Amino acid sequence: MKKLLFLFCLLPAGALAATDNCRTMETVPEGELTLQQVIELGLCRNPETASAYLSLESARFNKNAGYSQYLPSVSVSGSASLPYRNREFDDWSYGASISASYLIFDFGKRLSDVNQLIDTWRATGFDYSESVQNYVYGIIGAYYALLNADADVITAQALKDVAQTAKDTADKKYKAGAVAKVDVLRADTTLASNVLELERAKNNREIAKGNLLAKLSFPADQDIQIADMSSDFGSESENKSIDDLIAEAREKRPDLLRATANKDAAWHRRNSAFLQNLPSISASGSLSWNNIPSDVYNAGQDEWSGSIGIRASMPIFAGFSNMYNVRSAQANYERAKEQERLTVDNAMLDVFTAYQNYKTAQMVLTQTAALLASAQESERVTAGMYRVGKATMLDWQTAQSDLADAHKQNNAAKYDLFTKRAALALSIGDIKEGLMQEGEADE
Repeated sequence: MKKLLFLFCLLPAGALAATDNCRTMETVPEGELTLQQVIELGLCRNPETASAYLSLESARFNKNAGYSQYLPSVSVSGSASLPYRNREFDDWSYGASISASYLIFDFGKRLSDVNQLIDTWRATGFDYSESVQNYVYGIIGAYYALLNADADVITAQALKDVAQTAKDTADKKYKAGAVAKVDVLRADTTLASNVLELERAKNNREIAKGNLLAKLSFPADQDIQIADMSSDFGSESENKSIDDLIAEAREKRPDLLRATANKDAAWHRRNSAFLQNLPSISASGSLSWNNIPSDVYNAGQDEWSGSIGIRASMPIFAGFSNMYNVRSAQANYERAKEQERLTVDNAMLDVFTAYQNYKTAQMVLTQTAALLASAQESERVTAGMYRVGKATMLDWQTAQSDLADAHKQNNAAKYDLFTKRAALALSIGDIKEGLMQEGEADE
């Protein structure tokens, strides 16, 4: 169950969800929030993970209840009666009794029952861990989407400023008679197009912000300030080999651990169904007291009575139900083994796919960074050439369009890399690896 404690390693000591009122917050906390603070706030308020935790608690209580088979069963009863005979009531009669029984030996059936409940509890715990990690991954995706949208707004504003500069330059040269009217019209068209792109970027940012706020259970019309990630986050120096990642996944992935726990529970359930056909031996004892009126026959006799004994029982015939229960439990155990094998195959494919996607995202980011640097230099040179009359407005427009595309691709590649890194961490079952750099994780 140590995997369930990953959340406490994930979050800083002074984070927001440590406050008692995080569930009842009506507005987003002020100030710039880091990714870990956003995650903690979401986990504190999210009903899905809370529901999974309550399922885990229910399984834990069921497991604890299973241990009751190792303790004696004790019951008490009391009675009071008023007999009515010959059209008249007699005196009250009273009685009380206490009885106890204890299972001495059952060939290990109760041990199988308890082990089955323990494995079911463990499986529920891994299901809770998976629910938390999937929710955290969703928060990560929404967080990076908002950062990407913020970057697109900044880029669109910068490109609008470039287009405004081009328009001002074309106006001056047209008034000086150095260019034709068509240059001014082209500059106006480019400026209008960039203004439109800026508005679209702002709209996309509002949508991304609303999506993140919804995951945090806040109204989508509120505002939230989030911190950007460092430029060296997700660098190639952090990469591990695919074999190391697969080995980690076998030890950490909640779905693999849950499948194994479910298989073990099915194995104990099968044993319990078989052992149910064997004898059981129990010890029992009882003590009773009766107060009978003196005018009643046998009054005062056996006022105190009791008994002790040992009881053995064994089912002989129950309409073949026991036989079919054993066969059903065996079939369920075989199915659980096949499901475990299928889960392992799917998990290994997930790790391999996430690893390849992450490696590709790193390469794409490197290429888009080079493309952006080239596009920036090309736009700068083309702008200078236009000012001295060695380039046309069409050339400058083309350079601005290339710069806009390069900015968008670089923004998308940067935050896609962060998301792919989190997806790789999720595929090995350790989402905190997708959030912190090496030093932070060690700390």
